[in-house]
Amino acid sequence: MHSAVTRSLKVLVPAVMSVLLTTSPVLAAPPSTTANAPASGCSNRETPPPPIDTSEKPLPGKQAPAPLPVPATPQGGPRMAECDTVVPKNALNPPEVTSASWLLQDLDTGAVLAAKNPHARQRPASLIKTLLALVVVTELKPEQVISPTKEDAEQECTCVGIVAGGKYTVDQLLHGLLMHSGNDVAHTFATALGGVDATLAKMNALAAKIGATDTRAASPSGLDAAGMSTSAYDLSVVFHYAMKQPEFAKAVGTKEFQWPAMGEKPSFPVYNDNKLLGVYPGFLGGKTGFTDDARHTYVGGAARNGKRIAVVTMRGEQRPTRIVDQASKLLDYGFALEASKAEPVGQIVYKSGTNGKAIPDPQDNSTPNAAVATPEDRFGIVGWILTLVVALIIVAGFTIGHLRKKAAAQDS
Repeated sequence: MHSAVTRSLKVLVPAVMSVLLTTSPVLAAPPSTTANAPASGCSNRETPPPPIDTSEKPLPGKQAPAPLPVPATPQGGPRMAECDTVVPKNALNPPEVTSASWLLQDLDTGAVLAAKNPHARQRPASLIKTLLALVVVTELKPEQVISPTKEDAEQECTCVGIVAGGKYTVDQLLHGLLMHSGNDVAHTFATALGGVDATLAKMNALAAKIGATDTRAASPSGLDAAGMSTSAYDLSVVFHYAMKQPEFAKAVGTKEFQWPAMGEKPSFPVYNDNKLLGVYPGFLGGKTGFTDDARHTYVGGAARNGKRIAVVTMRGEQRPTRIVDQASKLLDYGFALEASKAEPVGQIVYKSGTNGKAIPDPQDNSTPNAAVATPEDRFGIVGWILTLVVALIIVAGFTIGHLRKKAAAQDS
């Protein structure tokens, strides 16, 4: 009898452990943290290039923040750790551009079509306003009225020209922020969101939440400041997320907006800074940026033949051709890759651990954590695992009991 019971336990116990280890997110063996480690020798893996001026000098009594940690496993898949041009096998070479890093993505699926040094840390310049805009559309209603302060109106320009004490809706200010890159509007939003420090905390919390691990906002407007950091990959994540927000997509896709009259200041038109809007076929909108340290940065998307492609370029130069012309060539290249059905080189994801999976809808409040029940599975995966374990234990008990009775009958 003893040997029969032992043989049964040797079969059942490994079965139970196998189920636990392959289904439980808690007990499963942790993934390797070194297999896809970033390639050594990549430029700007930890920090952007050194500044050329004193714009990032910390304020008296303060120290520059330490560099953000570099994840052992790169967001977006193993090829996102590569330093140079990342293209599908057997694909044609991408066009020559001046940008130090860039990324092309399918704006619907999040597939990374091609890239160059996608996780190199750069300065965003005004592209960080896309992250600020995400905080705005999350926390403020479009019709909400905001009255700028004198400090808001006196920010270092580029500026839309807000009037201190005037009354503007969030929707109007959002157009000024994204179409004309108003630093005065960025500061107005920061004041409304609880102050600059509170707003930066919200921007960085959102960046962390959606998996932008290279990103730290150090100013709401994108003006260079100590600790400012992002990457072409991160800004692709932010733009993908943002274009799912109707208020954001509407603002970046608006070519002309009538700014309201305020006090003695008459109404005037605001034109979109993005020169591809209305010129590049199917252009959806985007954002431009520049500072002396960041150089030229750009994000934009377009639709063609049922496909939507977006490009991010960082640390580029306007010569020999304009940044928007370089971006349009990359968009053409992206559409050509889509048409050829080239294998993606990576995947835009919102959370770590979801590489290769469909991007969760940012408007869906359900969590991607498999250990938490969803509306479709209210019992939860953990509940099912525990039920399965109990069932296996019961089966084991019945089997052992049966073997004991059988052995007792044989003894008698």
